Amino acid sequence: MSSVKSKFVVAVMAAWIALPAAGHHSAKIFDSETVLALPGTVTQFNWANPHTYIHIETQDDTGELVEWEIETDPVPILARSGWTRESIQPGDRVLIRARPDSNRQRKHALLVSIEKEDGSVLSSRSYFLRNPDDQQSLAHASDFSGLWELRNEDYDRYYAGWGAITLTEKGEVGSAEYNVRMDSPAAQCIAAPLPSILVAPYLNEIQISEDVIVIRNERFNAERTIYLDGRGHPENGERSNQGHSISWWEGDVLVIDTTHFSDHRAPISGQQGNEGVPSGAFKHVVERYTLSEDGTRILIDFTLEDPEYLAEPFSGRVQWYYAPHFEMMGFGCNLENSRRYTLE
Repeated sequence: MSSVKSKFVVAVMAAWIALPAAGHHSAKIFDSETVLALPGTVTQFNWANPHTYIHIETQDDTGELVEWEIETDPVPILARSGWTRESIQPGDRVLIRARPDSNRQRKHALLVSIEKEDGSVLSSRSYFLRNPDDQQSLAHASDFSGLWELRNEDYDRYYAGWGAITLTEKGEVGSAEYNVRMDSPAAQCIAAPLPSILVAPYLNEIQISEDVIVIRNERFNAERTIYLDGRGHPENGERSNQGHSISWWEGDVLVIDTTHFSDHRAPISGQQGNEGVPSGAFKHVVERYTLSEDGTRILIDFTLEDPEYLAEPFSGRVQWYYAPHFEMMGFGCNLENSRRYTLE
C-alpha cells in the first residue's frame, strides 16, 4: 500500500484527527485551534473569486458518506502558490487538512493543505517572499513605483495591535452587536478601507505621476487616487470606501492624508479582538511611506483616528517588499460566491 493511501486508511479509522493550528489565518468563523484530516474524493472544484471552494465526499465517524465544503483563497493567491484551474479534478482522491467551521453543524472548513495520491501537496498562501533573509534573492526598487507585497509577519502584528485598542462606549456597543456571518461587508463585495487595505495579503501596484498617485490592491480591484497637486480636502466632498486622499513630500518621505470615508460596518476585521467596530464620518488616516536604503521594501507608518468609535488612535508600521517577479491579477467579486460566507 502506498504511503499516501495508507494515510487515507489511518485517517478514516481515527475519524477526525485534531492537530494544533499552525497558520496565520484566524477568520472568526473557523476554529483556529483545530485541524481536521479529511480523506475523501473530490466532487467539485470551484476556481473562483473571492473564495475558491473544494467539495469532497468523505466518511464521518459512523461510516456514513458526507460532503464537506472546503474554503480557500481567491485565484491570484492560489496561482502564485502554484495552483491552476486543473490542479484538482472531480474524482481525485485527496487528503485535506482544514480548520472546521465553529458551527460544527456545518460541514464547512478552511483549507490548510491538500495532499494528492501522487504525494504532491498544495497549500494556500505559500508564495510569499522567496527568501526574505537572503538579500540577494530580493529585487531592488529605485522609487515607490511598481508591484509590492505585504511582509507576511505584519498581518498578525497588525491585528494584535488593533485588538489592544481602547474603544469608546459607542465602539464597544458596535462590536458587541456585530455578527460576522451576517454583517460582514466582504460578503457584500465591499473592499476593506484604510488602514486594513495595507495588510490585505494581495499584490499592491503603485503608479506615480506629477500630480497624482494611484495605488491599487488586487482584492476587489480596490483603487485609491491620491492627489499630489497641493489641493486640500473638499469641505463637503463625497464620502467613499477609500476616502479622499491628498499627499505631499517631506524630503524622501511621502505623506498621505485621507478623510471623507463612507460608513463601514467593520473596516478592521478584529481577528484578535475588537471585532466589528464600525467607522464613520470622523475617520482620518495619515500614512508615511519611506523606501528602505536597499530599495527592497517600503516602510509604511500609519495612524488612524476615529473619535466616534476609538478612545485612542491606532498606529502601526507595515512593510511591503518589492515584487516585480509577480503579475498583478486583481479580481472582480462574484457576489453569489462571496455571500456563501454568510450561510448558516
